[in-house]
Amino acid sequence: MWEGASAAPGALALTTASPSPSPSPSAPTGTAYNGTPAVGALFAKFEGKLRHFCTAAVVRSPHEDLAITAAHCMFGRKLGKHSTVTFVPGYHDGKAPYGTWLVRADFVDASWRKHDNPNDDVAFLLIGRPGHKIQKRTGGEQVKFNVALPAEVRVIGYPDKSNRPIKCDNTATMLNLSSYQQLVFDCGGYTDGTSGGPFLMQVSRKTGLGDVIGVIGGYELGGDTPSVSYSARFLTNIARLYKHAVARS
Repeated sequence: MWEGASAAPGALALTTASPSPSPSPSAPTGTAYNGTPAVGALFAKFEGKLRHFCTAAVVRSPHEDLAITAAHCMFGRKLGKHSTVTFVPGYHDGKAPYGTWLVRADFVDASWRKHDNPNDDVAFLLIGRPGHKIQKRTGGEQVKFNVALPAEVRVIGYPDKSNRPIKCDNTATMLNLSSYQQLVFDCGGYTDGTSGGPFLMQVSRKTGLGDVIGVIGGYELGGDTPSVSYSARFLTNIARLYKHAVARS
């Protein structure tokens, strides 16, 4: 899926070598709503116009200044390496209820930078000016690694053509293709712009926060159809990346 229109050159050749599983005939469809504080849209200028292009989520960290998205959202031929990216948590209907935050740095695995490895299509983002802790405003999702599958999750994303996010609850399972360490999630409506959207377990009804075990991306850059979405599994490689981001933040 060319979600966010910001995939790195060559990524498509690497991620379409195997056939795509078909969605379940009983798969639900994502529902538009007003969002949740810790999940928001990434904005940048494209052809002189500011628009949202991917999704990100604030994650718990010691310095309270990190978010997570897909690596392909931050590296690509249309976004451009000198583009200013901002994060708007809880964005809906043109509103920024928790402010607009500059993305100061991003952290991705060397395997993604060099080879666009779908198993490393994850990025951590350093959010906000020094001393401004976004997690205090929005709360943060707890990053979980090596989670047993299948798992019941909620996936949230911002379609490019909508000013509201969508959410959907369903089961995340293992993608059974050799060499791919991926989650797969069936639900309709996950079009361009939903890349980076979090896979959340055990979401609190009170706060909207949960445990993040994936983000839309990885195989097929997140999926070739709006009804099937993928994520790199959060294994030791993503755990190392998270520790690196914490150390550098």
